[in-house]
Amino acid sequence: MILQERIKLLTQLGSYLTENDPEWLDVKERAFQQNQWFIPEFIDAAVANIIHHFLQEPALNNWAKLYQLPETVENPQSVGIVMAGNIPLVGFHDLICVFMSGHQAVIKSSSKDDLMIKFLVKKLYEWELTIQNHISFTERLNNLNAYIATGSNNSSRYFEYYFGKYPNIIRKNRTSIAILYGTETKEELAALADDILLYFGLGCRNITQVYVPEGYDFIPLLAALKKYEGLMDYRKYKNNFDYHLALLIMGGKYYMNNDTVVLTENISPFSPVSQLHYSFYSNKTALLNQLKADQSIQCIVGKGLVEFGSAQKPSLTDYADGVDTMEFLKGLTK
Repeated sequence: MILQERIKLLTQLGSYLTENDPEWLDVKERAFQQNQWFIPEFIDAAVANIIHHFLQEPALNNWAKLYQLPETVENPQSVGIVMAGNIPLVGFHDLICVFMSGHQAVIKSSSKDDLMIKFLVKKLYEWELTIQNHISFTERLNNLNAYIATGSNNSSRYFEYYFGKYPNIIRKNRTSIAILYGTETKEELAALADDILLYFGLGCRNITQVYVPEGYDFIPLLAALKKYEGLMDYRKYKNNFDYHLALLIMGGKYYMNNDTVVLTENISPFSPVSQLHYSFYSNKTALLNQLKADQSIQCIVGKGLVEFGSAQKPSLTDYADGVDTMEFLKGLTK
Protein backbone atom coordinates (compact mmCIF):
# COMPACT_ATOMS: atom_id res chain seq x y z
CA MET A 1 0.00 0.00 0.00
CA ILE A 2 1.51 3.31 -1.06
CA LEU A 3 1.36 6.54 0.94
CA GLN A 4 -1.36 8.17 -1.16
CA GLU A 5 -3.59 5.12 -0.71
CA ARG A 6 -3.18 5.41 3.05
CA ILE A 7 -4.04 9.11 2.93
CA LYS A 8 -7.10 8.38 0.79
CA LEU A 9 -8.37 5.80 3.28
CA LEU A 10 -7.88 8.12 6.26
CA THR A 11 -9.69 10.90 4.41
CA GLN A 12 -12.53 8.48 3.64
CA LEU A 13 -12.71 7.64 7.34
CA GLY A 14 -13.01 11.34 8.16
CA SER A 15 -15.89 11.71 5.71
CA TYR A 16 -17.59 8.64 7.18
CA LEU A 17 -17.44 10.06 10.68
CA THR A 18 -19.34 13.18 9.58
CA GLU A 19 -22.28 11.11 8.29
CA ASN A 20 -23.54 9.85 11.67
CA ASP A 21 -24.17 6.39 10.27
CA PRO A 22 -26.57 4.42 12.56
CA GLU A 23 -23.94 1.74 13.14
CA TRP A 24 -21.44 4.36 14.32
CA LEU A 25 -24.05 6.02 16.51
CA ASP A 26 -24.71 2.65 18.15
CA VAL A 27 -21.00 2.10 18.80
CA LYS A 28 -20.70 5.52 20.44
CA GLU A 29 -23.69 4.77 22.66
CA ARG A 30 -22.21 1.44 23.70
CA ALA A 31 -18.89 3.16 24.43
CA PHE A 32 -20.71 5.43 26.88
CA GLN A 33 -22.45 2.48 28.49
CA GLN A 34 -19.08 0.73 28.83
CA ASN A 35 -17.34 3.77 30.32
CA GLN A 36 -19.49 6.38 32.04
CA TRP A 37 -16.73 8.99 31.78
CA PHE A 38 -17.28 8.96 28.00
CA ILE A 39 -20.45 11.01 27.91
CA PRO A 40 -21.90 11.61 24.42
CA GLU A 41 -20.85 15.26 24.15
CA PHE A 42 -17.25 14.40 25.06
CA ILE A 43 -17.14 11.55 22.55
CA ASP A 44 -18.44 13.96 19.91
CA ALA A 45 -15.81 16.55 20.89
CA ALA A 46 -13.01 14.01 20.50
CA VAL A 47 -14.36 12.75 17.18
CA ALA A 48 -14.80 16.31 15.85
CA ASN A 49 -11.14 17.07 16.56
CA ILE A 50 -10.07 13.86 14.82
CA ILE A 51 -12.17 14.75 11.79
CA HIS A 52 -11.04 18.36 11.48
CA HIS A 53 -7.40 18.08 12.54
CA PHE A 54 -6.31 14.50 11.75
CA LEU A 55 -8.36 13.24 8.80
CA GLN A 56 -8.32 16.08 6.28
CA GLU A 57 -6.45 15.36 3.04
CA PRO A 58 -4.52 18.69 2.91
CA ALA A 59 -3.35 18.26 6.52
CA LEU A 60 -2.29 14.66 5.89
CA ASN A 61 -0.42 15.61 2.71
CA ASN A 62 1.38 18.45 4.49
CA TRP A 63 2.26 16.13 7.35
CA ALA A 64 3.69 13.56 4.93
CA LYS A 65 5.64 16.28 3.12
CA LEU A 66 7.02 17.68 6.38
CA TYR A 67 8.61 14.32 7.18
CA GLN A 68 9.33 13.39 3.56
CA LEU A 69 7.50 10.11 4.05
CA PRO A 70 8.27 7.63 1.27
CA GLU A 71 5.53 6.22 -0.94
CA THR A 72 6.46 2.73 0.25
CA VAL A 73 8.57 1.30 3.07
CA GLU A 74 10.80 -1.56 1.95
CA ASN A 75 11.23 -3.09 5.38
CA PRO A 76 8.20 -2.19 7.52
CA GLN A 77 8.60 -2.78 11.24
CA SER A 78 5.97 -4.11 13.64
CA VAL A 79 5.17 -1.43 16.22
CA GLY A 80 3.26 -2.31 19.36
CA ILE A 81 0.92 0.41 20.65
CA VAL A 82 -0.34 0.32 24.23
CA MET A 83 -3.29 2.71 24.25
CA ALA A 84 -4.57 4.67 27.22
CA GLY A 85 -8.27 4.99 28.04
CA ASN A 86 -8.55 8.28 29.89
CA ILE A 87 -10.39 10.19 27.16
CA PRO A 88 -12.26 8.97 24.05
CA LEU A 89 -10.05 7.68 21.22
CA VAL A 90 -6.91 9.07 22.87
CA GLY A 91 -4.78 6.43 21.13
CA PHE A 92 -5.97 7.28 17.62
CA HIS A 93 -3.07 9.65 16.93
CA ASP A 94 -0.48 6.94 17.62
CA LEU A 95 -2.36 4.63 15.26
CA ILE A 96 -2.32 7.03 12.33
CA CYS A 97 1.33 7.90 12.99
CA VAL A 98 2.28 4.25 12.55
CA PHE A 99 -0.09 3.76 9.62
CA MET A 100 1.12 6.85 7.77
CA SER A 101 4.76 5.93 8.37
CA GLY A 102 4.23 2.64 6.52
CA HIS A 103 4.92 0.40 9.50
CA GLN A 104 2.60 -2.25 10.95
CA ALA A 105 0.53 -1.22 13.98
CA VAL A 106 -0.14 -3.95 16.54
CA ILE A 107 -2.54 -2.49 19.11
CA LYS A 108 -3.33 -3.36 22.68
CA SER A 109 -6.38 -1.19 23.27
CA SER A 110 -7.56 -0.08 26.68
CA SER A 111 -10.49 -1.99 28.18
CA LYS A 112 -11.96 1.45 28.91
CA ASP A 113 -11.87 2.50 25.26
CA ASP A 114 -11.79 -0.42 22.86
CA LEU A 115 -15.18 -0.33 21.13
CA MET A 116 -14.71 2.78 18.99
CA ILE A 117 -11.10 2.21 17.94
CA LYS A 118 -11.85 -1.38 16.90
CA PHE A 119 -14.93 -0.28 14.99
CA LEU A 120 -13.00 2.37 13.04
CA VAL A 121 -10.29 -0.11 12.09
CA LYS A 122 -13.00 -2.59 11.07
CA LYS A 123 -14.35 0.10 8.73
CA LEU A 124 -10.92 0.42 7.14
CA TYR A 125 -10.91 -3.38 6.71
CA GLU A 126 -14.26 -3.17 4.91
CA TRP A 127 -12.94 -0.59 2.46
CA GLU A 128 -9.55 -2.22 1.93
CA LEU A 129 -9.01 -5.80 3.07
CA THR A 130 -5.22 -5.53 2.98
CA ILE A 131 -5.40 -3.11 5.92
CA GLN A 132 -5.35 -6.28 8.02
CA ASN A 133 -1.66 -6.55 7.10
CA HIS A 134 -1.06 -3.04 8.47
CA ILE A 135 -3.28 -2.79 11.58
CA SER A 136 -4.16 -5.54 14.04
CA PHE A 137 -5.19 -6.00 17.68
CA THR A 138 -3.76 -8.28 20.33
CA GLU A 139 -3.76 -8.79 24.08
CA ARG A 140 -0.04 -9.60 24.25
CA LEU A 141 2.59 -7.46 22.55
CA ASN A 142 5.35 -10.03 22.16
CA ASN A 143 8.37 -10.09 19.85
CA LEU A 144 7.71 -6.83 18.01
CA ASN A 145 10.30 -4.43 16.60
CA ALA A 146 9.34 -1.29 18.56
CA TYR A 147 6.82 -0.04 21.10
CA ILE A 148 4.78 3.07 21.90
CA ALA A 149 3.22 2.77 25.34
CA THR A 150 1.10 5.33 27.17
CA GLY A 151 0.26 5.04 30.84
CA SER A 152 0.99 6.30 34.33
CA ASN A 153 4.25 6.68 36.22
CA ASN A 154 3.57 3.26 37.75
CA SER A 155 2.80 1.49 34.48
CA SER A 156 5.83 3.10 32.83
CA ARG A 157 8.09 1.00 35.07
CA TYR A 158 6.31 -2.09 33.79
CA PHE A 159 6.73 -0.88 30.21
CA GLU A 160 10.43 -0.17 30.77
CA TYR A 161 10.93 -3.69 32.07
CA TYR A 162 9.28 -5.40 29.10
CA PHE A 163 9.98 -2.96 26.26
CA GLY A 164 13.18 -1.25 27.38
CA LYS A 165 15.49 -3.31 25.16
CA TYR A 166 13.55 -2.33 22.03
CA PRO A 167 13.24 1.10 20.38
CA ASN A 168 10.43 2.71 22.33
CA ILE A 169 8.42 5.72 23.39
CA ILE A 170 7.17 5.27 26.94
CA ARG A 171 4.88 7.97 28.29
CA LYS A 172 4.25 8.82 31.92
CA ASN A 173 1.82 11.08 33.79
CA ARG A 174 1.53 14.52 32.20
CA THR A 175 -0.78 17.46 32.75
CA SER A 176 -1.17 21.05 31.57
CA ILE A 177 -1.29 24.47 33.20
CA ALA A 178 -2.39 28.01 32.37
CA ILE A 179 -0.83 31.38 33.14
CA LEU A 180 -3.31 34.20 33.69
CA TYR A 181 -2.73 37.96 33.88
CA GLY A 182 -6.07 39.01 35.29
CA THR A 183 -6.86 40.90 32.07
CA GLU A 184 -8.51 37.98 30.28
CA THR A 185 -11.86 38.63 28.59
CA LYS A 186 -15.06 36.72 29.33
CA GLU A 187 -14.60 34.92 26.02
CA GLU A 188 -11.04 33.87 26.90
CA LEU A 189 -12.14 32.60 30.30
CA ALA A 190 -15.02 30.69 28.72
CA ALA A 191 -12.53 29.07 26.35
CA LEU A 192 -10.25 28.31 29.32
CA ALA A 193 -13.19 26.52 30.96
CA ASP A 194 -13.10 24.09 28.00
CA ASP A 195 -9.38 23.53 28.54
CA ILE A 196 -10.06 22.75 32.20
CA LEU A 197 -13.28 20.70 32.20
CA LEU A 198 -13.65 19.10 28.78
CA TYR A 199 -13.47 15.30 29.26
CA PHE A 200 -14.02 15.92 32.99
CA GLY A 201 -10.41 17.14 33.12
CA LEU A 202 -9.03 13.63 32.63
CA GLY A 203 -6.71 14.34 29.69
CA CYS A 204 -3.03 15.21 29.84
CA ARG A 205 -3.86 18.37 27.88
CA ASN A 206 -6.49 19.44 30.43
CA ILE A 207 -5.54 22.38 32.63
CA THR A 208 -5.24 21.23 36.24
CA GLN A 209 -3.41 24.27 37.64
CA VAL A 210 -3.53 27.99 36.94
CA TYR A 211 -0.85 30.51 37.84
CA VAL A 212 -2.21 33.94 38.72
CA PRO A 213 -0.67 37.26 39.86
CA GLU A 214 -0.95 38.41 43.45
CA GLY A 215 -4.32 40.03 44.12
CA TYR A 216 -5.99 38.09 41.30
CA ASP A 217 -9.81 38.33 41.23
CA PHE A 218 -11.12 34.76 40.96
CA ILE A 219 -14.79 35.75 40.57
CA PRO A 220 -14.75 35.98 36.73
CA LEU A 221 -12.96 32.62 36.48
CA LEU A 222 -15.45 30.95 38.83
CA ALA A 223 -18.28 32.41 36.78
CA ALA A 224 -16.76 31.10 33.54
CA LEU A 225 -16.40 27.61 34.99
CA LYS A 226 -20.17 27.51 35.65
CA LYS A 227 -20.37 26.79 31.92
CA TYR A 228 -19.84 23.16 32.93
CA GLU A 229 -22.31 23.00 35.81
CA GLY A 230 -24.05 20.15 33.96
CA LEU A 231 -21.17 17.86 34.93
CA MET A 232 -22.72 17.62 38.38
CA ASP A 233 -25.51 15.56 36.81
CA TYR A 234 -23.02 12.72 36.32
CA ARG A 235 -22.57 10.52 39.36
CA LYS A 236 -18.85 9.83 38.87
CA TYR A 237 -18.02 13.52 38.70
CA LYS A 238 -20.30 14.52 41.58
CA ASN A 239 -18.84 11.79 43.79
CA ASN A 240 -15.38 13.20 43.19
CA PHE A 241 -16.61 16.73 43.87
CA ASP A 242 -18.24 15.75 47.16
CA TYR A 243 -15.28 13.65 48.30
CA HIS A 244 -12.54 16.20 47.62
CA LEU A 245 -14.62 19.08 48.99
CA ALA A 246 -15.13 17.08 52.19
CA LEU A 247 -11.36 16.51 52.47
CA LEU A 248 -10.68 20.23 52.18
CA ILE A 249 -13.33 21.08 54.77
CA MET A 250 -12.12 18.46 57.25
CA GLY A 251 -8.53 19.55 56.71
CA GLY A 252 -9.38 23.18 57.39
CA LYS A 253 -8.05 24.18 53.96
CA TYR A 254 -9.04 27.41 52.23
CA TYR A 255 -11.00 26.82 49.04
CA MET A 256 -13.38 28.50 46.59
CA ASN A 257 -16.43 26.65 45.31
CA ASN A 258 -18.98 27.48 42.62
CA ASP A 259 -20.89 24.18 42.89
CA THR A 260 -19.17 22.99 39.71
CA VAL A 261 -15.47 22.92 40.53
CA VAL A 262 -13.38 23.60 43.64
CA LEU A 263 -10.39 25.94 43.55
CA THR A 264 -7.65 25.53 46.12
CA GLU A 265 -4.09 26.80 46.41
CA ASN A 266 -1.59 24.01 45.78
CA ILE A 267 1.89 23.90 44.24
CA SER A 268 1.20 20.55 42.56
CA PRO A 269 0.25 20.77 38.88
CA PHE A 270 -1.81 17.59 39.28
CA SER A 271 -5.27 18.11 40.72
CA PRO A 272 -8.01 15.51 41.24
CA VAL A 273 -11.19 15.40 39.18
CA SER A 274 -13.52 18.32 40.01
CA GLN A 275 -10.69 20.38 41.56
CA LEU A 276 -8.46 23.10 40.08
CA HIS A 277 -5.20 24.09 41.74
CA TYR A 278 -3.88 27.63 41.66
CA SER A 279 -0.58 29.25 42.58
CA PHE A 280 0.64 32.84 42.57
CA TYR A 281 3.56 34.18 40.53
CA SER A 282 5.49 37.45 40.47
CA ASN A 283 7.87 36.99 37.52
CA LYS A 284 6.41 35.52 34.33
CA THR A 285 9.79 34.92 32.66
CA ALA A 286 11.11 32.97 35.62
CA LEU A 287 7.84 31.03 35.82
CA LEU A 288 7.97 30.08 32.15
CA ASN A 289 11.56 28.88 32.44
CA GLN A 290 10.57 26.77 35.42
CA LEU A 291 7.54 25.26 33.68
CA LYS A 292 9.33 24.53 30.41
CA ALA A 293 11.90 22.53 32.35
CA ASP A 294 9.18 20.52 34.09
CA GLN A 295 8.88 17.14 32.35
CA SER A 296 5.37 16.63 33.73
CA ILE A 297 3.89 19.60 31.81
CA GLN A 298 2.29 18.79 28.47
CA CYS A 299 1.25 22.29 27.38
CA ILE A 300 1.04 25.82 28.75
CA VAL A 301 -2.05 27.90 27.95
CA GLY A 302 -2.13 31.68 28.07
CA LYS A 303 -1.63 34.85 26.07
CA GLY A 304 1.27 34.35 23.68
CA LEU A 305 1.30 30.63 24.49
CA VAL A 306 -1.19 27.88 23.57
CA GLU A 307 -4.40 29.75 22.80
CA PHE A 308 -7.30 29.63 25.24
CA GLY A 309 -9.73 26.89 24.22
CA SER A 310 -7.28 24.99 22.04
CA ALA A 311 -5.51 22.77 24.57
CA GLN A 312 -7.79 19.86 23.68
CA LYS A 313 -7.61 20.50 19.94
CA PRO A 314 -4.20 19.08 19.05
CA SER A 315 -3.00 18.99 15.45
CA LEU A 316 -1.14 16.16 13.75
CA THR A 317 2.19 17.60 14.90
CA ASP A 318 1.21 18.02 18.57
CA TYR A 319 2.92 14.97 20.01
CA ALA A 320 2.32 13.60 23.50
CA ASP A 321 5.15 14.21 25.99
CA GLY A 322 6.85 16.44 23.42
CA VAL A 323 8.40 13.37 21.74
CA ASP A 324 8.13 13.46 17.95
CA THR A 325 6.41 10.16 17.23
CA MET A 326 6.79 10.41 13.48
CA GLU A 327 10.52 11.12 13.69
CA PHE A 328 10.85 8.09 15.97
CA LEU A 329 9.01 5.92 13.43
CA LYS A 330 11.09 7.20 10.53
CA GLY A 331 14.21 6.21 12.45
CA LEU A 332 13.11 2.58 12.58
CA THR A 333 13.86 2.10 8.87
CA LYS A 334 17.39 3.55 8.90
